[in-house]
Amino acid sequence: MKPAFSHVGIVGAGSWGTALALVLHRNGLRVTVWGNDAYAVSQIEALKENRPYLPGVPMPELIEFTADMRALDSLDLLLLVTPSRALREVASRLSTLPLKSGCVLLSCTKGVERGSGLRMSEILRETLPDHPIAVLSGPSHAEEVAHGAPTAVVIGCEDEELATRLQTAFNQPAFRAYTSSDVIGIELGGALKNIYALAAGVGDGLQLGDNTKAALVTRSLAELMRLGCALGGRRETFMGLSGIGDLMVTCFSKHSRNRAVGERLGRGESLGYIVSSMRMIAEGIPTTASAYECARRLEVDTPIIDQIRLLLDGSLSPAEAMAALLARDPRRE
Repeated sequence: MKPAFSHVGIVGAGSWGTALALVLHRNGLRVTVWGNDAYAVSQIEALKENRPYLPGVPMPELIEFTADMRALDSLDLLLLVTPSRALREVASRLSTLPLKSGCVLLSCTKGVERGSGLRMSEILRETLPDHPIAVLSGPSHAEEVAHGAPTAVVIGCEDEELATRLQTAFNQPAFRAYTSSDVIGIELGGALKNIYALAAGVGDGLQLGDNTKAALVTRSLAELMRLGCALGGRRETFMGLSGIGDLMVTCFSKHSRNRAVGERLGRGESLGYIVSSMRMIAEGIPTTASAYECARRLEVDTPIIDQIRLLLDGSLSPAEAMAALLARDPRRE
């Protein structure tokens, strides 16, 4: 088997990209982080702290931050950690560079492209077809990973040898990486759970209580599995880290942006105001529209996604969306 990687690039200097840089650095790897905003990157380099995204977490001197994409030319492994809506444009820019032959692309972005319904790895396959591709997902808030809280993720790759190399690069006592060949299921679990976190947050904002939230999250898992399997994922994958694991942490955590957006909606704030007040992106917002389109195309019943779409569109109030779910006809579980 080939050795693990020596020099890793991270495409995206937000909270998750920075946290993953720390994980790889702790394993002795050389890490270069690219960010699109030259001024923001210069501030991180100067302060050795990503103050906007991970305040209070010192950055080791050996982690390099740059706004020059050419710094990624000769690296062994690139982690794509951009917002989902930006991935295609960033990948297209990478395709113009003379990337190292055999450079592995690891998607750490959770989402489904609007219109095409493509997963993030499929976008990479379209734009950078000559490179091996894998994905990483699981219940892993950047804030906790950066501080070394024990975390488990799953790496999806159809090439077993490459999956093991990636696992070796990441694995450490506080960051346990599992492997799976179900790339589709891993990506879908990581993307769809953000929609259900919005719904869970709405329940929090309406102060509906623990019984309601437990029921909502349980039915969300059933819906996630129904749509995920229809899109090609394996049922057992959705019972693992990138399915129920990520769903739980995103629906309950104080760190969850999507849950927080839902809570603010439930309290009566407008979506436009919420989005304008946030530095980071809540991926559940664009993913709701993409998932709704996929569900309608495949004729899969997705009542929670349907109601969240209507809520985000402004067609229903939070209370009306919840009432519509409760008014559904009784059925067998």
